[in-house]
Parts: sequence; structure tokens; C-alpha cells
Amino acid sequence: MRVYVPLTLPGLAEAYKTGELGAGPLVAYAVTPALREWYLSDDLEELEYAALNRAALASLRLLATDPGAARKRVVVAVDVPDRAATADPDRALDPAALGEVRVAGAVPLAKAAAVHVDAGDAEADVAAAARALEAADRGDDDAQFVVDGAEDHELLWYATQEIPNLVGLGD
Repeated sequence: MRVYVPLTLPGLAEAYKTGELGAGPLVAYAVTPALREWYLSDDLEELEYAALNRAALASLRLLATDPGAARKRVVVAVDVPDRAATADPDRALDPAALGEVRVAGAVPLAKAAAVHVDAGDAEADVAAAARALEAADRGDDDAQFVVDGAEDHELLWYATQEIPNLVGLGD
């Protein structure tokens, strides 16, 4: 199963240093039955894109709690055994938990298929979205508009071999 793990650039640097995304359980996003029902599509590529976007929002939430992190959303796409990722059936109807899964056990970075990161031109919008997130969660429509502005930026795809350059450890 492909899961999308939300991180920040410091989180990605730590994963690169330790060789794993975390000891688990990790929060990730995947194509779950609830996501399928919400998105109303049978196209797996579209559903995976929706899961990736859910993880990007979770990455934004991580940025909102880490003011020192570069204002770029980071999502790592990882393949894990189907039985390793489970959705909480009690949260299946919670819009905030659509596509959310817990991945048991350690997740080796070597299992990553790709890394998705914002381009530099997204940083101002991502920074504004991170600042507006709390107000958007309280129902402020103007703040939600700012948060949605970050979603207008597509995450760029990077091969896992490019991680050292992404986290400033490359040549």
C-alpha cells in the first residue's frame, strides 16, 4: 500500500540521518474506503493525488507548530505492507481524518518511492497559510481562503536520491 507521510524539511533531514521516518506508529494518508467515498472516484491515480493533498495539509499543520522550519510542505510517499497501515473506523466520517492511517512499526526511508516538496515560489503562501491555519480551523472564511492559497501550489516530485540536496547535505 502506498502511504503519504507528512513531514517538514527538518523532519526529512532527521529521517535521512536515522534511515527511518519514525519508529511508529506514524500518521500517514492513503486511499482508504472513506477517502474513496468522499472523493467519488474509482481512478486510483486521482485518489492517490487526494491522499497526497491530505498529507500536504498535515505537513502544513506541522509547519504551523515549528516556526523555525523552512516554509515548505514535505510529503514522503512510501510503500508499506497492507496490514501495516490501518484507518481508525471511529474517525472514518470525520472530515479532518479522511485518508488518515496509522502505520505500525518502523518505516525505513529506504522504502520511500519519492519525496514531494514545495517549490521556493510557494514559501510565502505556505507561510501565510501556516499562520492562518488556527483561525481557519475556527471557521474564519478569510483565513480558510489563505490556507487554500497554499493548496494552489503543486508539490514537486523528487527522487529519494535527491534527499541530501533537499535537506542541505548535498554537494
